[in-house]
Amino acid sequence: MAVTDPIADFLTRIRNAAQARKVRVEIPASRTKIGLAEVLKSHGYIYDYKIVDDNKQKIINIVLKYKNGTSAITGLKRISKPGLRVYKNADELPRVLNGLGTAIISTSRGLLTDKEARTQLVGGEVLCYIW
Repeated sequence: MAVTDPIADFLTRIRNAAQARKVRVEIPASRTKIGLAEVLKSHGYIYDYKIVDDNKQKIINIVLKYKNGTSAITGLKRISKPGLRVYKNADELPRVLNGLGTAIISTSRGLLTDKEARTQLVGGEVLCYIW
């Protein structure tokens, strides 16, 4: 089945798996989704991810992170959508929950968090918020 917004599908699968207390979630892979998984891992929202080849399309196996029975990810929100793209300059980048959350920005230097993009003085498309 064709997915019109693959990033929203990625976030929804993670959100649903976390709410159902699943340990692992499988997501069809793309370079953007692998980049999102790398950002989630580097900031401690997930334990690990692995890319598996299934002869059609690669699949990302994500191991979710829990502490005392609650997920490390309490919320995910898609910001820039196919029908309404949201672009921000480096000085306009949002702060999620006054710095407690993370905004993922698609920049010319790859996927960066809002803090990394501010330090590198680069703006881009605001993909999603994670907290």
